[in-house]
Formats: sequence, C-alpha cells, structure tokens
Amino acid sequence: QVQLRESGGGSVQAGGSLRLSCAASGYIFSSVCMGWFRQAPGKEREEVARIAVDGTTRYANSVKGRFTISRDNAEKALYLQMNSLKPEDTAMYYCAADRWPTIGGTCPYAPDYWGQGTQVTVSS
Repeated sequence: QVQLRESGGGSVQAGGSLRLSCAASGYIFSSVCMGWFRQAPGKEREEVARIAVDGTTRYANSVKGRFTISRDNAEKALYLQMNSLKPEDTAMYYCAADRWPTIGGTCPYAPDYWGQGTQVTVSS
C-alpha cells in the first residue's frame, strides 16, 4: 500500500521560507517521478514542481527561482524548499507520486498517488 505523508507547512510572512517534506512508503520510490502540487481555495490543483528518476526537475513559471524540489531515494523522501514566499503561494500543498516507473529525465505520466496535504499560508 502506497503512503505519502507531508509535513512542514505553516504560516509565514511574505518573503519568508518554508521547507516541505514528504515521507513515502510502500513502493519502489527511486523508480518513479515525484512532484508537488498545490490547490488554493476556489482554484484548480496545479503542478508546482516535478522531479524525475535521474533528478531532472521542472517548475511552474510562478515558482521558478524561488522553489527547489529534491529527493532522497535512500530515505524515500521528497522535499520542497520554498523561499521568497508570496501571498499568492497560499494553498494546500500535496506530495504526489507516479504509479509507473520511468527512466531518465522525463515524467510522462500524471501522478496516481497523493498525500493528504499540508497547508501553507503566506501573509502580506
């Protein structure tokens, strides 16, 4: 059974930083793409960042240069370092994992597994 558990959310002022963590269990973590998504009230869920099996990353334009996604395959952990936070970053943040393994630097599939989410609130 695949489980993803996020932590690290909270409330910060604009310009501050947070680091989200995701602990994974129940599958071969190192063989699948992982990612962070977020959903703000009244808006659709959106991709924030993805990281491929070989460590290749991609980011939403709105977070480029401010957020960094990383993974620790030995620990089965996924991270999102968020700097220079803005009020528009306020959302529930979800850790996500693919079902199907991939190789190389692409993430061609949509995630199948989701965590419960962790709330990030940025005040101006």
